[in-house]
Amino acid sequence: MTSLEKAEKIRDILDQKKALDIKVMKVGDLTIVADYFVLANGTSTTQIKSLADEVQYQLEQLSEPARLEGKTSDWLLIDSSDVIVHVFLPEAREHFNLERVWADAEEV
Repeated sequence: MTSLEKAEKIRDILDQKKALDIKVMKVGDLTIVADYFVLANGTSTTQIKSLADEVQYQLEQLSEPARLEGKTSDWLLIDSSDVIVHVFLPEAREHFNLERVWADAEEV
């Protein structure tokens, strides 16, 4: 599975679980950390935990590595090597504003 296919699969998983404001950003030309970032909002800490758990579970079913970070916060991160998923509460997403930090990234 290519990085783009993985990012699109994650986007679809998040969409099916009712995540809000989902964005896929191509950051591979800007950093060595990952090829893509996937950003999404949840409406509560319970929902963002559920979204992150589902992404992690689905990736593991595809034999893709997926490590979950920040299990008790308003911003959860799933590190899947070439794709990093950020699941936020809206206030945290606005505060950290990754879209501005990575403004040079191409939105997919």
